[in-house]
Amino acid sequence: MRLKFGNIFVLAYSCLSLFFVNGFAQEKPHPNIILIITDDQGYGDLGITGNPHVQTPVIDKFATESVRFNNFYVSPVCAPTRSSLLTGRYSLRTGIRDTYNGGAIMASSEVTIAEMLKQEGYKTGVFGKWHLGDNYPSRPNDQGFDESLIHLSGGMGQVGDITTYFKGDRSYFDPVLWHNNNKEAYNGYCSDIFTEEAIAFVEKNKDSPFFCYLSFNAPHTPLQVPENYYQKYKDIDPASNFEDDSRPFSKMTEKDKEDARKVYAMVSNIDDNLGKLFKKLDDLDISDNTLIIFMTDNGPQQTRYVGGMRGRKGSVYQGGVRVPFYIKYPPSFEKDIDIETMTSHIDVLPTIAKVCNVDLPKERAIDGKSLLPLIMKKDVDWINRPLFFYWTRRFPEPYFNMALQKGNYKLVGKTNYNAPTKDFELFNLVKDPYEQNNIISENKNLAKELKAELDGIYNELITSENLINQPRIIVGSKQENPTILNRNDAGGQRGIWDQEEIYGKWRVSMEKGHYNIKIKFIKPVKANGRMYIEANTLVKQMVNKKEDTDIIEMKNVFFPKMDCDLIPFYAINSKRIFPFWIEMKKID
Repeated sequence: MRLKFGNIFVLAYSCLSLFFVNGFAQEKPHPNIILIITDDQGYGDLGITGNPHVQTPVIDKFATESVRFNNFYVSPVCAPTRSSLLTGRYSLRTGIRDTYNGGAIMASSEVTIAEMLKQEGYKTGVFGKWHLGDNYPSRPNDQGFDESLIHLSGGMGQVGDITTYFKGDRSYFDPVLWHNNNKEAYNGYCSDIFTEEAIAFVEKNKDSPFFCYLSFNAPHTPLQVPENYYQKYKDIDPASNFEDDSRPFSKMTEKDKEDARKVYAMVSNIDDNLGKLFKKLDDLDISDNTLIIFMTDNGPQQTRYVGGMRGRKGSVYQGGVRVPFYIKYPPSFEKDIDIETMTSHIDVLPTIAKVCNVDLPKERAIDGKSLLPLIMKKDVDWINRPLFFYWTRRFPEPYFNMALQKGNYKLVGKTNYNAPTKDFELFNLVKDPYEQNNIISENKNLAKELKAELDGIYNELITSENLINQPRIIVGSKQENPTILNRNDAGGQRGIWDQEEIYGKWRVSMEKGHYNIKIKFIKPVKANGRMYIEANTLVKQMVNKKEDTDIIEMKNVFFPKMDCDLIPFYAINSKRIFPFWIEMKKID
């Protein structure tokens, strides 16, 4: 559904297509945009942030040529970060509440950066990780992207990515990916492939404004990397060279150290790939008219250097949510400057809207603010802008792993739903950036004020329409037929992964018609069990006569038009086995 757009925030730009930066008018109101995000690369996985081991000369140089936002925050995990990044809204407003269990499907009514920029004729492309829904109407091409090359679910090799899961420890190499919703085989290493295709997109659209979203899946697990990159790090001790550092560091096990070596190798590969991308911009003579952002999506999944900060991926402490953020636009932004103001992923869409002189989406709350006044050194007061963080599986759980950060202070809840304020933690991040000293006992009134504000934001977000009425996958549409439902988007019992006996279902809207259904299992099932498909009051069942088969087919199955939970399972003896994936092909 296409929505009308309008201005929500007004900045003092001239009504001609000009905007002013540092006192001069900059023509070309529609620069190219390249947004680069990496997966599970923490704040400390760069040379420029003080890591003595990882080699990132390209990103380090880029950072010195950019505006560096040194207190930039994201969500503790990936799908929430990506939904906020692309919409300028807290993830709960978009329907994103989890990284799997059916909670990583963004509502189709959301307006992404790609849809916003298409108002002004931008060509749009995404390359890498999407993680906001693998079926219509939540795929990249349904959300404003002209070209998409992605893997499914939250990671290659995960159960939701049906084309790479069975490759095991080679899932990052020679993968089958999804190009404009169709399966295509590729040769090479995933980060190289995504970069090469992004470069091809840039080259193809060099004469018109473009938005390129280069969303690496590395260095997310599984930690797979070309051998030549691993060789650079195989002999290092990632825990060394911090003996005289007074910052707090977590102790690393031998496994942590080996994981760090692989992560650093994956990051170096990304660094080399970004060097190729930046060189292509120079060769095409479009570097000066291209705004580039580099950031990461959350803290590190494993224990390693993170600048002394507390916590890692999944945590609302600094190590889980503070990430590098560098923005470069040569003709208009000063380079090599630091901004310490607290900023966030929700600010990216409003910033791009202002730089590109396009209207923001209307008829919805935009939680972010444009970063341009900070970049232009205007007098702006952001001290009272709060940021809300949470992370638990399924839905937010007051007050477990929940935080509010405002000004110099951060209130953290790691306690019960009915806990008094004294059970929270309060940190002064200026005096205590590593969150070591809980000062709540001597700041009770401040803590109560912050808790009241946290409660207000939580109570507003938890009643969001897209959260109460979670997005449905549309089955049987002309836009996607067949529809393959994967485990990443399956709800039901918590923690659906690769278990056989677990209760699962998909939240769908069925189009009326007859379907051929193919049901795939992780392991072959025995004969003489009964295959069930339930949808509201309808139950379709049949006995399977095939011995040791991992595919069961049910043909010419009729469904009326309806919204339902689609519940498939194979019943044999006392077992109820949930499929690995299910393909629904409408045949009329």
